[in-house]
Amino acid sequence: MTATRTPVEPGPVDPAVPAAAPDAAALAAVLADLRAALPADALVTDADALRGRAKDGSATPPTGDPVALAQPSSTAEVSAVLRAAHAHGVPVVPQGALSGLAGGANAVPGAILLSTARMTGIRRIDPVDQVAVVQPGVVTKDLADAVAARGLFYPPDPASYAQSTIGGNIATNAGGMRCVKYGVTRDFVRSLEVVLADGEVVRTSPETVKAVAGLDLTSLVVGSEGTLAVVTEATLGLLPAPGPDRGVCATFPTVADALEAANAIVASPHRPSTLELLDGAVLASLVAYDPEAGLPAGAEAMLLAITDEALFGPEDVAAYERITREHGALTVDVAHDEERLHALLRARRAFNPAMRAVRGGSINEDVAVPRTRLPELLERLGDISAQVGLPIGTGGHVGDGNLHPVIAFDPADPAQVAAAAEAHTRILGLAVELGGTVTGEHGIGTEKRGALAGELGERVLAIQRGIKAVLDPRGILNPGKKL
Repeated sequence: MTATRTPVEPGPVDPAVPAAAPDAAALAAVLADLRAALPADALVTDADALRGRAKDGSATPPTGDPVALAQPSSTAEVSAVLRAAHAHGVPVVPQGALSGLAGGANAVPGAILLSTARMTGIRRIDPVDQVAVVQPGVVTKDLADAVAARGLFYPPDPASYAQSTIGGNIATNAGGMRCVKYGVTRDFVRSLEVVLADGEVVRTSPETVKAVAGLDLTSLVVGSEGTLAVVTEATLGLLPAPGPDRGVCATFPTVADALEAANAIVASPHRPSTLELLDGAVLASLVAYDPEAGLPAGAEAMLLAITDEALFGPEDVAAYERITREHGALTVDVAHDEERLHALLRARRAFNPAMRAVRGGSINEDVAVPRTRLPELLERLGDISAQVGLPIGTGGHVGDGNLHPVIAFDPADPAQVAAAAEAHTRILGLAVELGGTVTGEHGIGTEKRGALAGELGERVLAIQRGIKAVLDPRGILNPGKKL
């Protein structure tokens, strides 16, 4: 028999105040409800297994120990988990592949970890309406491959696309290298089926291209990091398959030269699908990490421009080659075939591990500023690096102003750990000072929550917390995150 407990209906919980751990009676009651509602293998309480699911890919530790891991396979099972948690006031932390980089999927005290990893159905691929209907546990690359087999294209491509899930991408509004041309995950989400905090299942909108009846709840859920609802099905927009990727990789004597070349490419009629920058600190780390990468000595910046235009790809590549040479490129490598292009992408893909290898640990930032402020951002990142005494290498999506400064430090050295924390705080403040944001695509999680008021202002932050209180009055959905 399902255990029951008549809940006290409190007023809305303030999301700004971290929730206390549930008491023992509440935990015992919710576990009894979950055992009755879920298949035996869908509920895990083993301490070692829970520790293995307690944090994501960030350097941020969990704030407490979870009480259970729920692994539902259906919307009905997700609903049952949330009904039980809501009734007993027990926090729920939605999780996907744990590839996030901001602590958004980290455990909180007494939490039920709600993994959607078993919800892997690609329910429909419609080449006429150009949509795919999928469950949240579908891996991004698997969806991209499945729609490509039907002559279609799903553009969002976070760096972790071979691991990350659609649900996680929706939770963080994930970006990637193709944002400069196609935009972010939100731009391809037509409709969502979600489970609210009390277990009720709702659909946010129809799956039509246009839908303006009511407020845009779909976009509100996208990027909310599991604090407003749990996504159980997504209808995603698709495009016709693009042409083959081809592009140019150029190195420069200064970052300023590379930025000017990037500006000229963006201003040209030859819009790239990918436009990436690596600075001198990153290039130095790559030479040490991968001596076979073939990077030239003396380069202080690298620019990678790729086009996927089916009809005018060769003309695009010729324009990128011309523009980079006109802006003082030291070397220009051109790729018109997939094998050669993969060789050019080798350095970009090794960016994060190369920087981590410099000292053994790293903090991966995710700031975005107006593109006109990029020169100042990069210059002042160099100042911060010198002042804290740690290497900071920067790369990322120069085409849309979203860069990833990576702070390298020795995690065994308390002084370096403290210096890395100081650099982290200063970089977030710098992004806001330059009219930008502390996160372009990774999310807030717990890692950047302290910077929210500085970016949003207290009034806007209060409005957003008010919305959270309406949808989650008991404050059980991913408490202590995002807001």
